[in-house]
Amino acid sequence: MTTPFPKSPTFSTIDEPFRFEGDLYDLEIEGQIPPELDGTFYSVGPDQAYPPKMGDANPFNGDGFVRAFRINNGFCDLKLRYVMTDRLRAEREARRGLFGEYRNRYTDDESVQNVNRAVANTNVVHHNGKLLAMKEDQNPYALDPYTLETLEQYTWGGQMEATSFTAHPKIDYETGEFIGYSYAAKGEATDDIAIYSFDKHGNKTWEIWFKSPYPGMIHECAISENYIILPLMPQVMSDERIRRGGILFQWEPSLDQVYIVCPKGGDAGDVRFFHAPNAMPGHVVNAFDDNGKLYLDLPVALDNVFWFFPDKDGKFPPPGSFGTEVTRWCFDMNDKNSQASPNVISTMAAEFPHCDDRYVGKPYKYGFMQASDPTQPYNPERAGPIMGFFFNTFLTMDMSTGKADTWFCGDTSSTQEPVFAPKSANAPEGDGYVLGIVNRRDENRSDLAILDAMNMSEGPVANIKLPVRLKYGIHGNWVPASALA
Repeated sequence: MTTPFPKSPTFSTIDEPFRFEGDLYDLEIEGQIPPELDGTFYSVGPDQAYPPKMGDANPFNGDGFVRAFRINNGFCDLKLRYVMTDRLRAEREARRGLFGEYRNRYTDDESVQNVNRAVANTNVVHHNGKLLAMKEDQNPYALDPYTLETLEQYTWGGQMEATSFTAHPKIDYETGEFIGYSYAAKGEATDDIAIYSFDKHGNKTWEIWFKSPYPGMIHECAISENYIILPLMPQVMSDERIRRGGILFQWEPSLDQVYIVCPKGGDAGDVRFFHAPNAMPGHVVNAFDDNGKLYLDLPVALDNVFWFFPDKDGKFPPPGSFGTEVTRWCFDMNDKNSQASPNVISTMAAEFPHCDDRYVGKPYKYGFMQASDPTQPYNPERAGPIMGFFFNTFLTMDMSTGKADTWFCGDTSSTQEPVFAPKSANAPEGDGYVLGIVNRRDENRSDLAILDAMNMSEGPVANIKLPVRLKYGIHGNWVPASALA
């Protein structure tokens, strides 16, 4: 390339573009991989393939880059591939950045006005034999789960009419039902919401359309046995603003967070809106029903965490200046006049949670997360400055008490989102392993740590050493070999 990447925080330290596709066979292992682990840990994140057209870029604007750790018989192989989107193909052909500001088509090069902007960089989910690389502003791309070859942009065989689809669908472990949604479902900055359900074979079984209280971001969802919940955060979209070349989202401190609740199989008239004071709902741990009451567990930040989406005056809290509260919301579905009732489980700065996938939508006990623990040391002289999001701890949390069993990754390292893998399909809840990438910032490389989920403080049972650096990913999932077969 003839233009270098900018020396900005988005492209510095551990998040410098990686851009290398390849395969690493038989990775070096410290300790021993548990023999019962048999499957693939998939994750994805933004890795800008070309310097941005605008000179710098929102960190969420990079091209989708998938990592697949295949674990079997105590060995681990790694496969690294870009999602070959229409956008990436166009930039490779031109050998330069062609797309402008984050989710702002008005700032793109004229040569790509009719090219799909999808980057597929937020989550990878396996369903019906396909690996779906997802980002909430477009439809997903389907990949071959073995080779990571990009197959097609996926609309469930044309069954889905919405112009976008969430990066956080939910799958019922017992039935294989796949539930997701679209916000801005009729185009960027619209207030239309659509919810979809597909059976285990990918056949659409339910669709509903309705209006959002305001055109805001809905990054996550949750399901219970009877409901789907969409947390609406006060990051508000504006088509007028992006036409002027501005940012799509703007923090609105005067607006409520809203929890949108819809019965499974319901219609627009069944949707309820539970308002709560201004805050930023985060990633969902889980949800479940109990005697007519609906419970939702997730971290809630008390202010805007996206410094790149400030308020109208350009103000935002400095990164790391506040934490989150892991909160259990209660919604009384038998009382039409009820309000959302919160109970703070923990004040740890914990985020990027998973539960045991077998318990999605059901009563459960454990959540698996990463956290930023300010009581632990950090050595900037060896590891470099902290820029943006920073986590240094993996943990298992008892969601009934908030008590957490933690592992600190060291004073020159940081963590990426952990996932949970059960020891077997019929193992008790939580009886399994937490897997997460650890960035060894002083060595400019990464490891994959495997920890016993019920004995986190004892440290990794296996540490898989990588000879390369994996820049910060966003989300991923563990897929057992039986599901891939």
